[in-house]
Amino acid sequence: MIAQVGDRIIVKGTHVGDASRVGVVTALRHPDGTPPYEVRWLDDGHIGLIFPGPETHVEHPADPD
Repeated sequence: MIAQVGDRIIVKGTHVGDASRVGVVTALRHPDGTPPYEVRWLDDGHIGLIFPGPETHVEHPADPD
């Protein structure tokens, strides 16, 4: 997984009824864009470090979806 500052990180819920969580990458720990990422979560504004798992994907700002 490769991300850039400004990309969205979407984490799908792992249980039935769990909502997806969306955050914006605010900083990279590695210049090549590999994890972990510093993310500001849109639902509560919390900033944290994420090591994305298989339920996570990245959306670039230019992506149509």
